[in-house]
Amino acid sequence: MRIAVVSDVHGSLTPLEEVVGDIERQAPDLVICGGDLVLMGPQPAEVIDLVRELGWPGVVGNTDEMLWRPELRAVRLEQAPRLRALTEVMFDRYPPFTSERLGEERLDWLRALPEEHRVDELCVLHASPGDLWRAPMPDADDDKLERTYGGLGARVVVYGHIHRPYVREVGDALVVANSGSVGVPWDGDPRASYLLIEDGRPRIVRVEYDIEREVALLESSGHPDVPRLAEMRRRGRPLPVEEWSR
Repeated sequence: MRIAVVSDVHGSLTPLEEVVGDIERQAPDLVICGGDLVLMGPQPAEVIDLVRELGWPGVVGNTDEMLWRPELRAVRLEQAPRLRALTEVMFDRYPPFTSERLGEERLDWLRALPEEHRVDELCVLHASPGDLWRAPMPDADDDKLERTYGGLGARVVVYGHIHRPYVREVGDALVVANSGSVGVPWDGDPRASYLLIEDGRPRIVRVEYDIEREVALLESSGHPDVPRLAEMRRRGRPLPVEEWSR
């Protein structure tokens, strides 16, 4: 079975459409979404509508649940005090913009997504088991990957969240992979990223898209954080809120 994993679209329809086109050419048997479909982009409703039209199953992400769990703001401020500026922007400014465009029916659809999706020996989740907010980085050692994902009992584990694609063999019985981000890559490569799994072997696929078109959509959307989000798409890297809110 050939399976594609598409994650972290973040309301960005332009790269998603290019990824859909590439996936259609690859013709996998199944496509699974790895969470974070809508927040941070100009077209959250259009992203959900396309994913639903395509019939892709998927899992919930941390920026998805921010839309209906505002109480997590206080939890995040306590757990990650150094990220106060980012947390405040993400919880205070992004959800009103996104929720208004989604409407209740699409929000209900997001709420109903599970935290894991399993197919044969594959498990897809957004970050870590039982935690949508914390996940290993690509340079994590094998012991950490084994501690985090070994208990799932899957031969291949794929997650999103960190926006940095990689594939790692952990011992003889586990492969851990990150699918990267369709909408906001953070590994220095601004091309959209997704994962294609063939015969249990994941590989990263990069897809070019019209970044300036997406930037123009951001600028015309009234999104509350346009300059920083636009530059992140151009650079393919995260940028600190503090430097862009002066």
